[in-house]
Amino acid sequence: MSFDPIDHDFERGLNNRRSVLGDAWVERSLNNANNFNADFQNLITRFAWNEIWGRPGLAWQTRRAIVLSITIALGRWEEFDLHVRAALLGDEANRLTPDELKEVLIQSAIYAGVPAANTAFTHAQVILREVGPQIGYELAPLAPAASSHPGIGREGRSSGRPALHYALREPRNGKAPRHTVVLSHAIGCDLTMWDDLANQLAQDCRVIAYDHRGHGSSEAPAGAYSMSDLADDAAALLRELDSGPVVWVGLSMGGMVGQELALRHPSLVRALVLANTTSGYPEAAREAWRQRIDTVQEHGIEAIADAVMGRYFHDEFRAAQAARVARFRRRVVSTDVVGYTGCCNAVGTVDTTERLGGISVPTLVIAGELDQGTPVGMSQTLQQGIPDASLVVLANASHLSAIEQPAAFAASVSGFIAKL
Repeated sequence: MSFDPIDHDFERGLNNRRSVLGDAWVERSLNNANNFNADFQNLITRFAWNEIWGRPGLAWQTRRAIVLSITIALGRWEEFDLHVRAALLGDEANRLTPDELKEVLIQSAIYAGVPAANTAFTHAQVILREVGPQIGYELAPLAPAASSHPGIGREGRSSGRPALHYALREPRNGKAPRHTVVLSHAIGCDLTMWDDLANQLAQDCRVIAYDHRGHGSSEAPAGAYSMSDLADDAAALLRELDSGPVVWVGLSMGGMVGQELALRHPSLVRALVLANTTSGYPEAAREAWRQRIDTVQEHGIEAIADAVMGRYFHDEFRAAQAARVARFRRRVVSTDVVGYTGCCNAVGTVDTTERLGGISVPTLVIAGELDQGTPVGMSQTLQQGIPDASLVVLANASHLSAIEQPAAFAASVSGFIAKL
């Protein structure tokens, strides 16, 4: 039997402690050790920094957030300050950004109390003023009324008619946007169908999502709409927001609007993603849209809601995600009847097939393998008609493929945008 003179638990803990808090702090602690506190320093190094921080089950950023939350809740401000500095100045692989730190403090207000969070913000701002130049962060004036929920964006309504409700998310990385992306929803939906994708893309892009006329919180003018009406709505909104050329991501009706926008207002479109959509319907389908308008005008949207859900989602998804399907059903039946039927006319009469060759921007077409509303063949028509367009078919996806297969949809969109 041999005796190893190295205490590996202590050495591992010391290594972790240095990595999390920095060499300077740890050296001060070690140099200040004496016959009274050395046992305690040994204890926390072995147990806190090896037994806990040495466990691979959580990322160090997560453990930093846990420590900050607990020290806020307990009011241990000396320890809080230590870990704020360490989190901001730590190795790039495991540090927290000021925005991530802010999220920890905001959440602590709910679970530890507003007074504790208020004190935490005060302490954190002192440290940010101190270390800001080292990490490239500056505290700048911002009126509370001007702030917005980063998972929703700054909401507004356009000044034209019809007034369109929109949400604008600026890049979370604090840099100039890589692209401006517009997310355009399907008939009977609203801008919230894009929340997950919008928040992913807003890491480095400016993201605009909006409600089409007659949907959500946008106005619903009377009359039967045309696809050119919807494209002109979009153009007016983008010009008001001074968006410049955008990457247009449209699903179903949103994809139809994107085609018309690229043809009528080409200077506003940088690239297109056309998902679960078509450039035109055969006469039988056009008649079905006319019948849908008649049914809704006579009996209301409730009369078609279940059939719409059957087209939006395949059987397996409806069985497994009943609550989510119910949410979309509620959205459909609460849509303004005038707006819904107006958009039904625009969708039912869409006709860009012969003009697809005039679209001159990079285009990705996304189809759902199980989509009955706009089958894969319609996507192939788009791919073949738009110069150099590419096609992706998502497995086990029906009409609302972005909802049924969100990861695959997001990967397709992100991959396309990355190549622009």
